Order: sequence, then C-alpha cells, then structure tokens
Amino acid sequence: MLRHQTSEPQLKGIITRLYSQHGYYLQMQPDGTIDSTRDENSSFTQFNVIPVGLRIVAIQGAKTGFYLAMNSEGYLYTSEHFTSECRFKESVFENYYVTYSSMLYRQTQSGRSWYIGISRDGQVMKGNRVKKTKGAAHFLPKVIEVAMYKEPSLHELASEPMSPPRKNVKTSDSPSLKNGWKEAPKVDAS
Repeated sequence: MLRHQTSEPQLKGIITRLYSQHGYYLQMQPDGTIDSTRDENSSFTQFNVIPVGLRIVAIQGAKTGFYLAMNSEGYLYTSEHFTSECRFKESVFENYYVTYSSMLYRQTQSGRSWYIGISRDGQVMKGNRVKKTKGAAHFLPKVIEVAMYKEPSLHELASEPMSPPRKNVKTSDSPSLKNGWKEAPKVDAS
C-alpha cells in the first residue's frame, strides 16, 4: 500500500524562543547569522521546532525560514534546505532544561555528542566544545504557540551533507568565520 503524499500540515510542533541557562536567547539574523541576545522581544529569536522523528527535531527560524544545522567541524550554520545536518536530538536534562545534540556528528573516540551551546558571554559555541552537563548546552523553550507543520522533505534528504555551509555564524573561538569554514590566513604581497 502506497503512503498518500499530501501538502497538508501533519506534524504538531511549537513556535518558541530558546532561552539559555546563561541568560541569552538563541537568535537567527535575517542574513542567516546565528548569535544570541538578551532581548526577549527580538523577532529573530522565534524558532519553529518541528518533530522529524522520535525526539528528533528540525529547528527553523520563524522569520527567516532557514534551518539551523551543524557541520562536521561543530560549527552552527543556516541552510535554506532541510539536510541531514539539520537534525537534532532533543533531550530533557535532569534540571528540566532541554539539550539539542547533532544527530550526525559526535566525538570520534569517546562518542560524546555535539551540542548547540551559548557561552557565559553570549557567544555561540562549537558543538564539539559543549558538554551536556554544562549550562552552555541547557535551554528552556519558551513556547509562544503550538502549530502544525508540513513534514520537511525527508524523501529529498541529501545523503551527503551540503558543504560548504551557506550562511555566516559567529562562535566564541572563531571571530573570522565565513560560511561555517575557517578562512585561509591572508598573505601580505609586499
């Protein structure tokens, strides 16, 4: 029996703000830059959290329409299309905060997951530097409303991660990061 494809919304998700334990809201700027702010009223802090599997979510900027993704180096970036790098495991931690870990990447030797995180000074961190037991990885979703979503195009899910990532990101350990990749050092021609 073939499954009937429909364009009607079928998934119940939430529109929310992700408030970190360090006092910042995760934010997606109109140009796709990922950063944080203390301004609760910023419209760029609103995210669609869409279930795409059992405790697996896609996080989409409500205003930009871009998906949050993590690349193979642990950098967060935004993607216009839903890819395998856009899937995050949503877990409730012991202190009732929620953590979001990459479904694709983890530490090679230890197997430790890579997490979305915001440092104490409000910098978005590389996922491979965020530990689930630290406040940087802990978020309180502040639900704005429950909404219905169409399933992201899983049948069009790219088998290979889309590289290089498309949008800019700011992280605490890479101030000169473009498109999720480190820039080559500039050589003085004189």
